[in-house]
This record gives sequence, C-alpha cells and structure tokens, in this order.
Amino acid sequence: MKIIVMSFGFKYGEIPAEEQPNLLFDVRFLPNPFYVDELKEKTGLDADVREYIMNADSAKRFIDKLSDLLEFVISEYAKKGKSSFTIAFGCTGGRHRSVALAEYFCGFLAGKGCNVSSLHKNI
Repeated sequence: MKIIVMSFGFKYGEIPAEEQPNLLFDVRFLPNPFYVDELKEKTGLDADVREYIMNADSAKRFIDKLSDLLEFVISEYAKKGKSSFTIAFGCTGGRHRSVALAEYFCGFLAGKGCNVSSLHKNI
C-alpha cells in the first residue's frame, strides 16, 4: 500500500480534495512558530522549527496517541486490500506545524516498513 502524508494550510480555503485524505488532522492547537521572530520565515523542514513544535507537551501527547491509531488503521486498510492511503495535517498557513507533523509521521511510518512519501502543498 502506498501512503502519502501531506501538509496544507487552512487559510487557503479548502481541504485538499485531489488527494482525498483518509484521515485529516487539524494541528492548529500546537504552538505556532510563526509568532517567533527567528522561526517565522522558516518551515517545518528546518530542525529548529521542528524542535520548537515537538518539544511542546501537547505535541508529545498528540504524537503518542496518533502513532497507535495510525498503526491500527493502516493495518486494517491493508488487510482490506487498499492500494493507497492519505493522511493530511493542516495548520493555518501550511508551512510550520503541519509540515513538521507530516515529516515526523512520514519517518515514523517508513520506520515501520511502510511505502510512504510526503507532500507539502504550501511550502
């Protein structure tokens, strides 16, 4: 099964329809690097932005809970013979939080042996 983990920004008005996400997570509850001067112009691909987001207690708890859910759901979809699965993370602008989470879970799933790639709509 091919898995796509994508990021996008809600401020652009639409949830990405062309990829038809199976699961979509709004991560605007996480700390926003946009409001930190030295992080504002960077993206979730930058280590210091990822560190800022991932060090928050809310991010740690979210990752812990979502990791178990994704393992279960993806396994069940694979048992049904599905050929693709898309997970979408959205934040305000699609540059910081959603990118960091998409990259984290892309790596997490690759580490579990999944055929996975990332797609970032707004960076």
